[in-house]
Amino acid sequence: MHYELTAKVFKALGDPTRLQIVDMLSCGERCACDLLELFDFTQPTLSHHMKVLINAGIVKTRKVGT
Repeated sequence: MHYELTAKVFKALGDPTRLQIVDMLSCGERCACDLLELFDFTQPTLSHHMKVLINAGIVKTRKVGT
């Protein structure tokens, strides 16, 4: 078992906001701008939450456009 990665995943999902983001993304791919409309925080805060989820291997990203 990979304890380091498992601990990272649990830590990432331990935050209610990140858990809500994962729940929203479980229905399909969404643009960050769409996610941002559903929360009462800034784009840098969303970026932080997404970075934690990406580093834990929970979500993947791709860039489209500029």
